[in-house]
Amino acid sequence: MSLQHPIDKANALIEALPYLQAFRGKTFLIKMGGSAMEDPELVAMVMRDIVFLEVAGINPIVVHGGGKAISAAMKDAGLEAKFVGGFRVTTEEAIDIVERVLTDEINPGLVRMIRDFNGKAVGIPGTDVFLGEKTKGTDAEGNRVDIGRVGEVVGCQLGQMEATHKVGIVPVISPLAAELATGKPLNINADLAAAALAKELRVAKLVYLSDVPGLMKDPSDPSTLIKSVTRSEADAMIADGTISGGMIPKIRSAVDALNAGVRKVHFVDGRQPHALLLEIFTDGGIGTEVVR
Repeated sequence: MSLQHPIDKANALIEALPYLQAFRGKTFLIKMGGSAMEDPELVAMVMRDIVFLEVAGINPIVVHGGGKAISAAMKDAGLEAKFVGGFRVTTEEAIDIVERVLTDEINPGLVRMIRDFNGKAVGIPGTDVFLGEKTKGTDAEGNRVDIGRVGEVVGCQLGQMEATHKVGIVPVISPLAAELATGKPLNINADLAAAALAKELRVAKLVYLSDVPGLMKDPSDPSTLIKSVTRSEADAMIADGTISGGMIPKIRSAVDALNAGVRKVHFVDGRQPHALLLEIFTDGGIGTEVVR
């Protein structure tokens, strides 16, 4: 958005005013993933937007992914990245790499960026928030197969995270869970981790920042972007094939979150500068919202 004249800047602030009033004191959960995390400048913009939310009186929570960085680290270690039904096959050796990349590299980097913009943030390992159980994958033939230390969220521990919110600090959480039976880490799909936490907290907004503009009638044509869709419409679009592939689990997680009390879910292209603010504080938005 180019604001050439001072009055344009004032008009942008006035447009944002009702949203600032409506969302003050509310909790937003922002999931970052995909190619949106590859460009340091774009990531920095998102972190600055999150500081904006914090200063505006909104309580942001960040759940991040890190799939491409994990694949690169596995390659460096001589391990091949394999996926079954969209889930990364995570061996005992691989889970050590997953945990190191998420907890020691990506998470602290995001926290530093928020602090660089004079925001307040703390990194929380997902194992301190999510409780999980191992799950199986489904291959192309529909068979259930063992995919290693991959899990699904079966519960959330909110104490540490809620303590940070009470003192105005942004929690930045990695997609790992502590296995109920052993306490050992499980690799969790970040979309599903974010949805599970959003459901537990019944947040005002769950925002998926990824590398697609949103939900489109034609995935190859951004001009077919669907601005708003209800739960029932989303279910019908899955049934008729409009929603397909990797968007199906994302949309289903969104509908599941809405059913559990989340007020609204957004899918936004994190590659666009200040996508978060444009989606939340402008009348038209830039992505797709899924509503009840």
